[in-house]
Amino acid sequence: MILETELVEQLKSKNNVDNAFKELVSQYKERLYWHIRNIVKSHDDADDVLQNTFIKIYKNINSFKGDSKLFSWMYRIATNEAITFINKNAKRLNITNEESQNLALNNLTDDVYFEGDAIQLKLQQAIATLPHKQQLVFNMKYFEEIKFKDMADILETSEGALKASYHIAIKKIEEYLIKN
Repeated sequence: MILETELVEQLKSKNNVDNAFKELVSQYKERLYWHIRNIVKSHDDADDVLQNTFIKIYKNINSFKGDSKLFSWMYRIATNEAITFINKNAKRLNITNEESQNLALNNLTDDVYFEGDAIQLKLQQAIATLPHKQQLVFNMKYFEEIKFKDMADILETSEGALKASYHIAIKKIEEYLIKN
């Protein structure tokens, strides 16, 4: 496994860029996939968004300044690509983003790649009731175990705001689960 700094150097140097990019994909594809999947819900959609994410990373690696971790920069791209996908899908179907999210959630039970049980489906339904930012924060902390410091880099906001969003999200999810 190549260190992040070496990987960035190889990607930017144009020397051995194909091997460096294969290594990048190998190191990060699973984590990015699940991050995207938590946002878009569908396996097929997550695959499409992941592919778009890696294309964007490949095309824009020279704009990576190193102010944050490569991981944070790629997660920011993946997050933005997933949100863009949801927005485009909602516009294409002429529905709101919330309706698009509910549609994706309803399709989750038919998704052959969804391995969750009734409890996990109920949790996903509870998460879907949250405002978008709270969904992101909850998913990143609860499912992906991303530290608030790294999340602050990815979402470009303060750790304090993220902690508050996370705790509010937990309360709302608890209330939803108790009611339903």
